[in-house]
Amino acid sequence: MSSAAVQDPAAEVADGPREPWTRTATRWVVEHAIFAMLLVFIVVFAILSPVFGSLGNAEVILLAASTAALLALGQTFVILTGGIDLSVGSVVGLSGVVSALVVPHGVVLAVVCGVGSGLLVGLVNGTAVSAGRVPPFVVTLGMMTIALGLAQVISDGSPISGLPDGFLAIANNSWLGIPIPIILMVVAFAVLWLVLGRTRFGMNVYAVGGNPLAATIAGIKTRRVTTAVYCLSGALAGIAGVVLASRVTAGIATTGTGYELDSIAAVVIGGISLVGGRGRIAGAMVGVLIIETLNNGLDILNVSSFYQDIIKGALIIAAVFVDVRVAKRDS
Repeated sequence: MSSAAVQDPAAEVADGPREPWTRTATRWVVEHAIFAMLLVFIVVFAILSPVFGSLGNAEVILLAASTAALLALGQTFVILTGGIDLSVGSVVGLSGVVSALVVPHGVVLAVVCGVGSGLLVGLVNGTAVSAGRVPPFVVTLGMMTIALGLAQVISDGSPISGLPDGFLAIANNSWLGIPIPIILMVVAFAVLWLVLGRTRFGMNVYAVGGNPLAATIAGIKTRRVTTAVYCLSGALAGIAGVVLASRVTAGIATTGTGYELDSIAAVVIGGISLVGGRGRIAGAMVGVLIIETLNNGLDILNVSSFYQDIIKGALIIAAVFVDVRVAKRDS
């Protein structure tokens, strides 16, 4: 008998059963579909409108994405643990108002207080979810209303303007020709990409979202991880609030209204599972760029905002549908 006709059982066991090529191909298409979608949108809008393809418009898209990206990055960590943070939009308004009120005493102090207010809200959210065992949807929905109401109270329902040049420089200056908000977005993504993919904390985030009971048995401090991701989300929302207040030159309580939905939409479109434990932070960034590219391109083409909402809603449903199909295939 020839050696070619004999198979080594040990080698076969070591290699494990091979995955069918159809499943491998399907997974590859799904994982790269959002990148292809972004490219298609860019090409189509560039063909339909020369204005869209200009460098100036690309900067406009990235500036719009910078605030949304900070929220989506924080939302990514929360959703990976199986939670959700509906309060980030209100935290943006609250932190902007807080920083605008404190800025007469110093720009650095204003930034610290603005970011700190977001961190404090995140700590309350995380503690209620992890220690209080209150469902994340309920906690953050309540906090969304509380933060908005608090921002309205301390600002007396009016924009806080007359901010000094040092504070306005945060979002309206550039470094090496690149606007500061875009630099903040890139730095935040790079740091959090490393945290999620290269640290023990990142592995714990996936573990808690994938199977909390198994994570606890493995010795992971699930409550600490849960509290930490909400603190991170709140702090990033605080940074976004300070940057946005600087951009619009005023602290406005309602300035972050709607951002919570866009952050969740970006994460879902980016392929991060709403049940937790699966997804990549790069997908969230691409999801943000898809949403902002759509918003910008449709605005240039004078498409009604009502139709824009319909399109974004359809994308979210399609993304969740794909996520469910992938989960069934992998199970």
